[in-house]
Amino acid sequence: MSPRPMARPGGRSARVQASVHAAVRELESEVGREALTVPMIAGRAGVTPSTVYRRWGDLQELLSDVAVERLRPEAPPEDTGDLGSDLGAWAEQFLEEMASPSGRAYIRDALLGDPDGGNAGQCSAYAAEQIDVILARAAGRGEDTPDVGTVLDRVVAPVMYRVLFRPDQLDAAYARRLVTGFLGAPA
Repeated sequence: MSPRPMARPGGRSARVQASVHAAVRELESEVGREALTVPMIAGRAGVTPSTVYRRWGDLQELLSDVAVERLRPEAPPEDTGDLGSDLGAWAEQFLEEMASPSGRAYIRDALLGDPDGGNAGQCSAYAAEQIDVILARAAGRGEDTPDVGTVLDRVVAPVMYRVLFRPDQLDAAYARRLVTGFLGAPA
């Protein structure tokens, strides 16, 4: 199978992607994920099934692409004026979103249709971008800050492990304990 073509930042490719993604979201809510087929999605999107296969390869890769877009943060992280509080609030929200039934389904879809690891990398980049915003704000206030990789290792990695393999007893307090545990200050 050939790699997915890069989408141009506009034009027909962007319109096709937007209409196919919208069709997946609409049909998923109407008939359920298990009933989705490429011809059904293509018909709703106003494209041919061959367009979908050419662009995404198969249904799982399409669902993976849609999941990655759904995992993209919609807003910058909250600015409370303090690194510990900012990072604690972000970690709490991240855990809540990833541990939700829809978040877990998006994670599964993003990884299952990801033969080259690009979607996993994109999801990691979303978290890193959010963390970078938090750290830049804190550095601008003169606070000592860890690097992005440390936050990924000490907060994001344990959250994702627990979400995927030990989802019981996950709550806001767990996320905040992770932050407090490595920052050493109340979060």
